[in-house]
Amino acid sequence: MDNILKTYILLTLLFVSASATYGQEQRTFWLGADISGTTAMEAHGQRLYNTRGEIRENTALMAEYGLNAVRLRVWVAPRGGFCNKDDVLEMAKRAKYYNMAVMVDFHYSDWWADPGKQHIPASWQYLKYDEMKHELAAHTREVLQQLKDHHIDVKWVQVGNETTHGFLWPMGRAEENMEQYAGLSQAGYEAVKQVFPDAQVIVHLDGGCDPKRYDFIFDGLKKHGAKWDLIGLSVYPYWDQEAGLEKDAQGTIRDFASNIKRMYEKYGTESMVVETGVESKKPVEGKAVMKAILDAARNDCGGHCHGVFYWAPELEGAYPLGAFDNHRPTIIMDAFKEFK
Repeated sequence: MDNILKTYILLTLLFVSASATYGQEQRTFWLGADISGTTAMEAHGQRLYNTRGEIRENTALMAEYGLNAVRLRVWVAPRGGFCNKDDVLEMAKRAKYYNMAVMVDFHYSDWWADPGKQHIPASWQYLKYDEMKHELAAHTREVLQQLKDHHIDVKWVQVGNETTHGFLWPMGRAEENMEQYAGLSQAGYEAVKQVFPDAQVIVHLDGGCDPKRYDFIFDGLKKHGAKWDLIGLSVYPYWDQEAGLEKDAQGTIRDFASNIKRMYEKYGTESMVVETGVESKKPVEGKAVMKAILDAARNDCGGHCHGVFYWAPELEGAYPLGAFDNHRPTIIMDAFKEFK
């Protein structure tokens, strides 16, 4: 009996170990792009092409390069209607057609929100704190419920965009009102779970190479009882060098990977690179940097990074970090196609 019991226990342990290993091998590593500006570009008569010169819709083009996810920003009441809830629905339908997972990025603003600006929407300007939480939650539920009503699944939701200093300033500015920023974030978290209980809620900061800003925000959220499921990082070697955070791309790549491992140890939280980009005017160098970012995200983060999203690869001209030239993908996008 003892030998039979020992054999049974050994076989059980082997089965559990094999199952765990199989689960790790099967976990999807997400390759995505934020293509929120697609419909605005189309409305202005711009067309995109593949490298053979054939016209392609942007979502289709991303799928051709092996991307399996899209990220879509939503503004509250934007001029022209682009990136409002109906626009997000249109783009999400396209993603569903190509079997791509959807991330919704709430800016909680009528226009761009980032570390340098987090403007309260015009219709929310005079709300008190409790009213702001209520309105934020209602807006979050409304956008997500419309997607759910059209049978769109949402895998991830960002509660704020690059909230390195909080959002909805000055009410939710983290340096002065961390408790209110945490309360507003929690209102968003709870609203997401009411519509999509299984969606992962992301808190997203810029400067993924800089651990200090991550400690500041996540220590503050934790202190005041706010929840999150996933940490989102912006990883831009170009902007890191502009800001004096790093001397070269290798520094950014080394330090964002280190930061992800460190944050898992500190907060027990997985991460994802929700924004990245390289210089479009240096496509050969850019492809090499992009390949290094992808490789580091999957192999140098202790298994705690779940994917990489390129921000607006289709942009050209004034924005230096797109991945297109003459409305066609450059070899920068081959980094995704060749990623194994």
